[in-house]
Amino acid sequence: MVQEYRQAYDQATNDPAAFWLQAARDIHWDKAPRIALDDSRKPLYGWFPDGMLNLSANALDRHVEAGRGESAALVYDSAMLGTATTYSYSELLREVEIFAGVLDGRGVKAGDRVLVYLPMIPQAAIAML
Repeated sequence: MVQEYRQAYDQATNDPAAFWLQAARDIHWDKAPRIALDDSRKPLYGWFPDGMLNLSANALDRHVEAGRGESAALVYDSAMLGTATTYSYSELLREVEIFAGVLDGRGVKAGDRVLVYLPMIPQAAIAML
């Protein structure tokens, strides 16, 4: 375990571009990146600028598709309210789909910016996904 960590650390230090491109292979890309970091506009950096992915699909859909739909995806435990709720990947995906429909019904399109102002509750994660 320690040797694996040391090996990863050395690669990340010596060749960060290769390290992060290798790490990027662990997620699903609609268009896989060839560039890890664009530093042409320092101090504004762009990670994987030529890649395209769907963050929500990587967080939820792929787990449902892999048969882990009933596994816990989000656990909300409120000490203030004394309640705890667990969402499976399937349940959380369904909630995200419903809220996506709400945004679509309001005319929100790809590229639009939406402000999410919610306390630390499951609905905040649902809105962001």
